Amino acid sequence: MVTEGLDGLRERLAEYVELGAAFTKWRAVITIGAGLPTQACLQANAHALARYAVLSQEAGLVPIVEPEVLMDGDHDLERCAEVTEAALQLTFRELFNQKVLLEGMILKPNMVLAGKNCARQNSIEEVAARTVAVLGRQVPAAVPGIAFLSGGQSEQEATAHLNAMNQLRNNALAAEFLLWTCFAGLRLAGVAGPAGQCRGGAGGLCPPRQDERTGARRRI
Repeated sequence: MVTEGLDGLRERLAEYVELGAAFTKWRAVITIGAGLPTQACLQANAHALARYAVLSQEAGLVPIVEPEVLMDGDHDLERCAEVTEAALQLTFRELFNQKVLLEGMILKPNMVLAGKNCARQNSIEEVAARTVAVLGRQVPAAVPGIAFLSGGQSEQEATAHLNAMNQLRNNALAAEFLLWTCFAGLRLAGVAGPAGQCRGGAGGLCPPRQDERTGARRRI
């Protein structure tokens, strides 16, 4: 599956700017299954993400780049890690080729998780360690922020994983981890990150924070 919508995107972005938009998001959905994903699928999605990102920056918008490996299936943690690494590697190669300013984007990947139907579900510590290892290998230090939604997890699981990941961050992974509360009903209690605590009410967003590296105000 490849997300479509590049045709006419430059004109639509100009309209969004006039309406007051500051961010854009493009989601590429990657499924793990028998013979999936194919290399062609990964490459096509990476190219589309990069084209969207450069057009967004050209319009003065901050692109949120989302290559998401889905939890659907019975694959194990290592298979998810393998596919996630491949997707991120190709995505950043395409972002580099398209001359996307990495300091001016946000990455929104999946956490590295076993499929929902996998017989063995890993511990919080295992998920956090594998996710941080994958991101540390594939995400350039110039990327200022990595954002997550629950991705099919319960809010308790997503919060626990995020906290464990933040505790494992080191100088090799400079990006800040954030958990977005972008859908109604999600309540987060004290998700601690390196820049302090983020608390989201039901359907609420965390207040804007100023990025010390760019001076830009951004809503998380």
